[in-house]
Amino acid sequence: MSITTKSIFHADFQAKPFWWEAYEPSDHEPQEQPRDVPVAIIGGSYAGLAAALELQQHGITACVIEKENPGYGASTRSGGILGGCGSVKAPLLSFGESNREFSELISAARKGLDLVEGFIDREGIKCEWQKHGMFSAACATRHFQRAKEKAELMSQYGEINSTPISAENQQSYIGSEYYRGGVLFSNAGHLHPALYYEGLLKACKRRGISICSQTEVINLNRHRGGWKLSTSQGELTAQNVIVATNGYTGNVTPAFKRRVIPLKAYMIATEVLSDEMAVNLCPKNNAFVESARITAFFRLTGSKGNQRLVFGSRVKWSDVNSKEMAPLLHRLLLKRYPQLGDVQITHAWDGNVALTLDEQLHNGKMDGIHYALGCNGAGVANMTFLGTTVAQKIVAQSEQCSPFDTHFISSRFYRGDERWFIPVIGRYLQLRDWLDRCLDRP
Repeated sequence: MSITTKSIFHADFQAKPFWWEAYEPSDHEPQEQPRDVPVAIIGGSYAGLAAALELQQHGITACVIEKENPGYGASTRSGGILGGCGSVKAPLLSFGESNREFSELISAARKGLDLVEGFIDREGIKCEWQKHGMFSAACATRHFQRAKEKAELMSQYGEINSTPISAENQQSYIGSEYYRGGVLFSNAGHLHPALYYEGLLKACKRRGISICSQTEVINLNRHRGGWKLSTSQGELTAQNVIVATNGYTGNVTPAFKRRVIPLKAYMIATEVLSDEMAVNLCPKNNAFVESARITAFFRLTGSKGNQRLVFGSRVKWSDVNSKEMAPLLHRLLLKRYPQLGDVQITHAWDGNVALTLDEQLHNGKMDGIHYALGCNGAGVANMTFLGTTVAQKIVAQSEQCSPFDTHFISSRFYRGDERWFIPVIGRYLQLRDWLDRCLDRP
């Protein structure tokens, strides 16, 4: 039966993250909020939990304050792809980095992956970690040429195992004729993002770290050389504050709100695939990210006999519900994989990606507040790294904590609430991608 004669939605379809089948942010009973702590962390994200664990390791008590249930945000909604050094990219809206800065960014990306692997091994986190590499798929021949140049540059400034794969040879990695080759980054992979988050949360609980969930920070003010936080549980004083709210940054920290653009990313998951189909789509079980400006990302889940394909991107630029976006994503998916025409969707969901104006990660200290923000669509390893390093900055009382501890730019045209420009920029970038495909020459 073809897709034109049956619904794309499976009988068991749910408009919720597929990952929540294994770990769903539950009605976590909020812990009583302490009155005073050395460090208060706003946001129970990967970054927030990683910061709390790093501080605890150095004997510094932290309290994590989360407005929702732990993991309700992007940490359990992402694609679960760890791109390693392949996630380092030149920004669209600013000038490129110097060679030294580029080398530092590569090193930081590698450390982020190492941190995740360290947590998985040390805490015994069973999160389906698959280190089979990431294939950066070129949507046009010119994209492939740029990717080759980037891979060569990475090899010069870091011991990066990145291999250009021509269009003629890509069938060994991806069962699609849509692409013009790509670059394989071997030190990368994918995991179950919700189970990884659950593992970090359990590690915090084992160490007695306070997780004050369902607790909203209402106000934040300087107080006797530190900070006073007014929350839905009452008042709390802290010597230091870390903001780790990422794509859910709100009015309580307006300086950060106007530096982070929350953009919804949408994802779908297919029904369980046959083993033959799974191998056909992803012969080596790589993760995949496209070279297009409006990127798509996808990968298999689970193990042999129980694998699905998770696919994410964005098509419309007005925010809609995930079920409304699902057919549009499905159409994109079939352009890449027409062989999935009879495969139905079981889950559709969305989550906020935190974009920054220079498309770079940022952590450091501004106006006395520490922060770890701006995953730009690559959050699992990067936010683990940002949370850990901003905690190290507090421990060492150092000036700089990472290569991402740089000027956090803002714009007089954006104050955190303006949404009109997102469709404008989105359609412009889509047009550029369309032209690249139309004008493509082998």
